[in-house]
Amino acid sequence: MPAHLIRSAALCLACASPAGANDPHAAPPLVDTIALWLAANFDLPVAATAPALVGVPAADLVAMRYGAGNSARAGDVAAVYDDGTIFLAEGWTGRSPADLSILVHEMVHHLQSSAQLRFACPGEREVLAYRAQDAWLGLFGESLATTFGLDPATILAGTACTH
Repeated sequence: MPAHLIRSAALCLACASPAGANDPHAAPPLVDTIALWLAANFDLPVAATAPALVGVPAADLVAMRYGAGNSARAGDVAAVYDDGTIFLAEGWTGRSPADLSILVHEMVHHLQSSAQLRFACPGEREVLAYRAQDAWLGLFGESLATTFGLDPATILAGTACTH
């Protein structure tokens, strides 16, 4: 992992405070800190507003992602971003590198949306989200493959525009 990513992540984590801190001299909330890390390391503009974070049942996430009546199992979807809101599976705590990487992935989508970036297909917007998520996990000696079983071929297949 490049030293600048490690330093910036360490700085971000050291500065992060719980979301909703009311002290004007307190460090920024974790969501803002992740946004700053993404902006510094992945050339994304910081959004003017933070996304809402909402916990929902895992089955609802699957329906949001694939539509009602699909064959995906509850748990196949960790989070969904939609119009300024990050929907996370109930029970998400943000207390592990894996949990935080899910937030990193969805924050990429929030910053992309806030910047009104356009993509050739839905899969194309996932490329940077997976890259950022993998870089975050790499800071902790993990990867998408070791943590979520997502190897490069699977990611490529899921992010390719096929039209």
